[in-house]
Amino acid sequence: MSSPRPPVTAETRSAWRQGIAVAVATSAYGVSFGALAVAAGLDVWQTCVLSLLMFTGGSQFAFVGVIASGGLAAAPSAIASAVLLGARNVAYAVRMNPVVGTSWGARVAAAPFTIDESTAVALAHTEPRARRIGFWVTGVGIYIGWNLTTLAGALLGDVLGDVRAYGLDAAAAAAFLALLWPRLRSRQAIAVGVAAAVVAAALTPALIPGVPVLVAAVVAVVVGWFNWLGRDDAADGAPPGTPRKGSAR
Repeated sequence: MSSPRPPVTAETRSAWRQGIAVAVATSAYGVSFGALAVAAGLDVWQTCVLSLLMFTGGSQFAFVGVIASGGLAAAPSAIASAVLLGARNVAYAVRMNPVVGTSWGARVAAAPFTIDESTAVALAHTEPRARRIGFWVTGVGIYIGWNLTTLAGALLGDVLGDVRAYGLDAAAAAAFLALLWPRLRSRQAIAVGVAAAVVAAALTPALIPGVPVLVAAVVAVVVGWFNWLGRDDAADGAPPGTPRKGSAR
């Protein structure tokens, strides 16, 4: 006798919608990577293998950016930059372990899809099932879409011209902002985001790719850990972001 199917809730439907929307927006950016990688000197096959095996957009762009500026002689620096940017996925994996399951099989299967977008969509929900749906729909959707658009960009790079002029990177950023905005309901959450953004922006011109992201992550953890701006909410016995008596909200 088969077990009953879990009920479809508003949050699980939201997870599907958000996962698909983020996958479409982020996948479009793969056209830029494919075209830029070929322009940097990689052939179509090498470009596609990078997306199939590396599959972390920031690391891929860092790799081809260094290669473009220094040729094959810069390969060690390109690899180092890619590894530094990809290191953030280790932290995501720790956070996603309870979401995808505690078995080693589930963790191994989820590893290739543990990226910025799948983590963000999963954590945008509270129901365990909605989180799992958000993670898998986003991760698998982006993997398929990113590799298809990488191939398209690599093949059509000469026809498309300068793909940066299309602003495809803005689509991915807009998707992130749409997920983040509903969570900015407390001073603490805003403080974490602003502190990390300021540090990353200030350090980007001075440090190699990857390092500003890691430093910003450390700053976000420190600000969030000490909860400097969230104490007033906690003192009221209310969750962060809950309006206090006399509040204008």
